[in-house]
Amino acid sequence: MGSAGSDRRVLIVIENLPAPFDRRVWQEARTLRDAGYRVTILCPKMKGYDQSHEVLEDIHIYRHPLPLEARGALGYLLEYATALFWEGLLMWRIHFRHGFDVIHACNPPDLIFLNAVIFKWLFGVRFLFDHHDINPELFEVKFGNRGILYRLILLAERLTFRCADVSIATNESYREIAIRRGRMPADKVFVVRSGPDLRRLVQTPAVPSLRNERTFLVGYVGVMGKQEGLTYLLEAARIIVQEHRREDVQFALVGGGPELEYLQSVSVALGLADYVTFTGRAPDSELLDVLNTADVCVNPDEHNPMNDKSTMNKIMEYMALGKPIVQFDLTEGRVSAQEASLYAKPNDARDLAEKILELLDEPERRRQMGLFGRRRVEEELAWPHEIPKLLAAYEALWA
Repeated sequence: MGSAGSDRRVLIVIENLPAPFDRRVWQEARTLRDAGYRVTILCPKMKGYDQSHEVLEDIHIYRHPLPLEARGALGYLLEYATALFWEGLLMWRIHFRHGFDVIHACNPPDLIFLNAVIFKWLFGVRFLFDHHDINPELFEVKFGNRGILYRLILLAERLTFRCADVSIATNESYREIAIRRGRMPADKVFVVRSGPDLRRLVQTPAVPSLRNERTFLVGYVGVMGKQEGLTYLLEAARIIVQEHRREDVQFALVGGGPELEYLQSVSVALGLADYVTFTGRAPDSELLDVLNTADVCVNPDEHNPMNDKSTMNKIMEYMALGKPIVQFDLTEGRVSAQEASLYAKPNDARDLAEKILELLDEPERRRQMGLFGRRRVEEELAWPHEIPKLLAAYEALWA
């Protein structure tokens, strides 16, 4: 596809997800490879991704052990310390085996710079920070305080930006944080959105059995975590089924995460066991079956400082498959979806339920919203539109 990379070598480091499961990182890696860069990825092992080293599509992937899924502040400290140890060890191994001219660090956490700075000082390696999550806000949402750990996370973020030669942000809100809080020069911060890959998100016929013999299916895809607001969705489902007597609606929730078992127990306690299907972490084929069958897709991410400024991949995936959306009114959610979504009052399960029913009862409106979302992805948001921005960020490393 070209030789912009001039055979330069890139090491992409991610701590919280394996490759190629992390779709954004895998798209970036393939784009850089096609542009002439030699790409290696360093990431954790997880279920289904447990080989220590493999080569996929000419990209080397090294995976390290991550023996726990963190819960609580102490658990996160232990997880991050373990990851830093293995990352440091494998960075040296990769340095001697393949070499690298760039370390492309994907947060969370904002601690990868502690290893990267050694190679920056000793060998002149460039450091590019790929800003996936705003960790101070994430910590505040998870633990509800701004104590000493919060201040340490702010410091880690500041030092990461200080170390970075170039930063890429997933949206304009994150770019503003990089410039204002991270004190990055504006010309060194590039917005590279997580555009959906239309080769993967293929529109296929509905699978009627997923509706559980009901008329409608409401779909959700994403992590089963605390900040994802899934208790709001379950409460909205209760209101729809029990208060509105709508026994014609089935809910399908696709994804795994630390709150999965808890959410399943909440569903049972609310009397929704027969109306809510939890698939757990599912392969693409199953995910696509659910989304292509869904009449409405939902994003119940609660309104908080983290979610309000973050772009959610699930929104892009819903739009790519031509699905109308209901979500809480969040700044970046509205920027992404525009007219493809209805917007419920923040953190209001009852209004979320009303908006879902409003769409279920208006098939033509659903169709028009779905068409708008699909067109917006094709013309503005799909990954090919982001490729020039990513390559421009890389060119800026040597400007």
